[in-house]
Amino acid sequence: MQTRASYPVALVQMAMSTDLATNLDKACAQVRQAASLGAKVVCLPELFRSPYFCQSEDAARFSLAESIPGPSTEALGWEARRSGVVVLASIFERRAPGLCHNTTVVIGTDGAILGKYRKMHIPDDPAYYEKFYFTPGDLGFPIFPTEYGNLGVLVCWDQWFPEAARLVALRGADIIFYPTAIGWHPAEKAAQGAAQRDAWRTVQRGHAIANGVYLAAVNRVGLETPVGPPGLEFWGGSFLCDPQGVMLAEASAEREEILLGSVDPARIEEVRRNWPFLRDRRVDAYQGLDRRFLDEE
Repeated sequence: MQTRASYPVALVQMAMSTDLATNLDKACAQVRQAASLGAKVVCLPELFRSPYFCQSEDAARFSLAESIPGPSTEALGWEARRSGVVVLASIFERRAPGLCHNTTVVIGTDGAILGKYRKMHIPDDPAYYEKFYFTPGDLGFPIFPTEYGNLGVLVCWDQWFPEAARLVALRGADIIFYPTAIGWHPAEKAAQGAAQRDAWRTVQRGHAIANGVYLAAVNRVGLETPVGPPGLEFWGGSFLCDPQGVMLAEASAEREEILLGSVDPARIEEVRRNWPFLRDRRVDAYQGLDRRFLDEE
């Protein structure tokens, strides 16, 4: 059996300004920089065009949404083509008046859109009022074959749901990217911050291990107060781990960084041969997973 070649990936950990054009220019520059460092696949954080606007419910913020194709995909498509890389870009998608999604677009090395994933799990928590803005995804859990490898994409809150990671892995993903915007409520940081961040890292490493895939979480950094204090302090910590959960690269909690690593299909083969979880699944015995709760038999 011929094993596919490994390919380098880059995770762009960014801080966002209030100027949308500046954020897009920075993202393009980071893609260009990542390519110069050897990356072939580059992932940006969730909703990189603006500060995290879901901290309050404000109908005026629907003006931040854009069409796909649109300004962001045009600029990043040009950069992908110039740099010869695949780009994953998280966009506030305006599908129709009053109908918007949290969508990640996959752009190929020719600058064309290869496909998109619309965030399936939408949170509604204090300062994360995403249900006000985003319609749940309706494209399922696709993967995106590229000239380098098979990319899986999920988004932020999807990180907590093993079913989503499993389905992406079963469709043949080498790596699952999670563009992310997650942080602390400043008042909770001292008492709960360490546990929250550790849970976030642990559950995602668990997805990598359980499915025998690489996993990349791509977060933003910085304190953002679009509706005033206390705001949200995004905890960075972007990371790449291998199919055994080994941390290959991890970013700081405060700095903008480009994190580099490689996806090696031979490593996936090795881990799955020794930890054959997909072989040993009892697919005949999982009835009920399509139900909310098994309180009635």
